[in-house]
Amino acid sequence: MAKYQIVGATGCPTGIAHTYMAQEALEQAAKNKGVTIKIETHGQVGIENELTPQEIKEADAVIIAADKDVQKERFAGKRVINVAVGKGIKEADQLIADALAGKGTILEGDRKEEKAEENVTEETKQKNSIGRDIYNNLMNGVSHMLPFVVAGGILMAVSFAIWGVYSADPDSSQYNATAAMIKGVGDMSMGLMVPVLSAYIAEGIAQRPGLAVGFVGGLIANDGGTGFLGGILSGFLAGYFMLALKKLLEKMPKSLDGLKAIFIYPVIGVFVVGVIMSLLSGPMEAINQAMMDFLVNFEGSNPLILGIIIGCMSAFDMGGPFNKAAYVTGTFLLAQGNTTFMAGVSAACIAPPLITGFAMLFFGKYFDKNDRNAGFVNFILGSTHITEGAIPFAAKDPLRNIPIFMLGSSIAAVLTYMFNVQVPAPHGGFLVLPVVTGKAAWVFSILLGSIIAGLLFGFKQKRAAEKNKTAESEVA
Repeated sequence: MAKYQIVGATGCPTGIAHTYMAQEALEQAAKNKGVTIKIETHGQVGIENELTPQEIKEADAVIIAADKDVQKERFAGKRVINVAVGKGIKEADQLIADALAGKGTILEGDRKEEKAEENVTEETKQKNSIGRDIYNNLMNGVSHMLPFVVAGGILMAVSFAIWGVYSADPDSSQYNATAAMIKGVGDMSMGLMVPVLSAYIAEGIAQRPGLAVGFVGGLIANDGGTGFLGGILSGFLAGYFMLALKKLLEKMPKSLDGLKAIFIYPVIGVFVVGVIMSLLSGPMEAINQAMMDFLVNFEGSNPLILGIIIGCMSAFDMGGPFNKAAYVTGTFLLAQGNTTFMAGVSAACIAPPLITGFAMLFFGKYFDKNDRNAGFVNFILGSTHITEGAIPFAAKDPLRNIPIFMLGSSIAAVLTYMFNVQVPAPHGGFLVLPVVTGKAAWVFSILLGSIIAGLLFGFKQKRAAEKNKTAESEVA
């Protein structure tokens, strides 16, 4: 009897941790059930372990655990289970069992003969809902945008740290030509943020035809001062317009496909989306500016409430939609010159892994060996802004562990805002300390929140261990 074969793809918006954790979990779950599996990863370094057309053809089932575009159209005609990347980590065993049970949806492609009867549960329908598609396409834009923001933010921060805040201003006594050049490169990289966001949202929706249209729409949004809201709008507008245009022109002769791709699609798409975005620039700029002003004023007037909100969002799902909403907002505000908001977000994201590390440090004997090893590794992950290291601990007892993580992150964020720390780089954790304004206050805020929550986490584990020991002695 031939061995059951599964292929799959994983991907998360940042492409740093969730992508590979889901791959590892699925591979381990398949190994436990004696199933052959190959998982393709879509990380920040690009596509790794790429699936070949032959491997896809021979597969009995496909598992997609991703919060971004992983080119699922390749799997047309195959039975596909499509879930968020977090489920690939937490529910890998169930996903493999579902694949073996024949659950999922036959993915339809352009060829009508590939349509087949679907075996779809209500849960599967919900997973493939419009809302999930919108989220995945948005995160596809965010994941491609992040390297531009990280590179630009750090280069700008380096020029400030070495030569001074006004070193790029020709009228300042601090002016330095090298600093001005480095800051100019950083500005260029940051300036691509909105166009790239828009382009890859559109690409996620309409594939290649949407890319150029989304990019031009994003450039107009950026030039018109509409910020990231304009970029998001132009991306979705370009993507869905190109889908409609493709549908409208699908009856054209096959011989004209080349003309459509190189001439008709880009010319019509750029014209329509460009005109619409130009007309919307005024109202969108006003909305974007009002939102930025609100956040900045809120940040200055009530750091306690803002810190609690950011802390809870960052630690609630650690890399999921709530965490990414806080992170992306901080990233966009950073591009607008607000370096304080990002400081709180970074602090809140760094804290959860450190919390587990301090729990192991103070209460290690109440945890098993695997937890102790993971906790100590989390000192490194947390210090480099990789929140996802805390996920295995959260998954073991979410109702009690996640609130502890949220508390620690909130303390770190609140103190960061109260000390008015400024972090001009959107990622890197303590590696970007040289460019942080208020270094000692920032580290103190993060460590205090992490230690307090780490003690609570340890006490909770100690109590549970003693309770289990008492129960065992009573049974004996």
